[in-house]
Amino acid sequence: MNLPLNALRAFETSARHLSFTRAAAELNVTQSAVSAQVKNLEDRLGTPLFRRLPRGLALTDEGYALLPMLSESFERMAAVLEQFRGGRVREVVTVAAVGTFAVGWLLPRLERFHRAHPWVDLRLMTHNNRVDLAGEGLDYAIRYGDGAWHGTHAEALMEAALSPVCTPELASRLQVPADLARETLLRSYRADEWARWFATAGVSTPLLRGPVFDSSVTMAAAAMQGLGVALLPPAMFAQALRAERLVQPFALEVPAGRYWLTRLKSRQASAAMREFRNWLLASLRED
Repeated sequence: MNLPLNALRAFETSARHLSFTRAAAELNVTQSAVSAQVKNLEDRLGTPLFRRLPRGLALTDEGYALLPMLSESFERMAAVLEQFRGGRVREVVTVAAVGTFAVGWLLPRLERFHRAHPWVDLRLMTHNNRVDLAGEGLDYAIRYGDGAWHGTHAEALMEAALSPVCTPELASRLQVPADLARETLLRSYRADEWARWFATAGVSTPLLRGPVFDSSVTMAAAAMQGLGVALLPPAMFAQALRAERLVQPFALEVPAGRYWLTRLKSRQASAAMREFRNWLLASLRED
């Protein structure tokens, strides 16, 4: 059946408002034009879609049956057409990033990415380094570790050396690394990090009894509240260090791993994915 799009639109808008007058205002046409379009549609279908009442409209059973399908169709059309805003089809890139990198590096630079790539809709999620690229429908995941994840292509982004950080008040009690033995040492789920830092400092590792965190962002928040000394990558907490919400009492940093841009080996990169990767690598080089 060949039905005019304008008539279908006139019916759907009138049905939502139950008023030809309000439909005309939304469509920027006259009330009589809307009424004529609806009448044309009813004639083609051979059935009334509205009951005309003294104070408005009421849908017939046939109108009720037609409305949901039309509303969904027009919404889907609008969503697709929205992708063409700016003269280019918009593409989505879904990225999951370990929280430390997302908050400490990526978020402060996202506006630059959006300005340079207005046709890319970036969807950003955070994770605590446990991520399922296929199961979560991700284009990329930014992860921390050694780059060895089964079935995954991993591209090194940056080193993440670790160093103690704490509040200025707590730092005033620290003159040499051995002084840390008197403080609460906040820990990640990677049990060997403090031991490696103390070994590099040439100091015996004290008994570790501090709380354990699965997120560096949460551990940093605990350190800012004076709950202890955290072993974190200072590069990811530059804003807190500049604002002196955290300080780095010792310059010594120990290598601990890298941040990696990962994707499934079976995932063919889209144009938007390539743009995000190229921007990310170029920004890291600039830094």
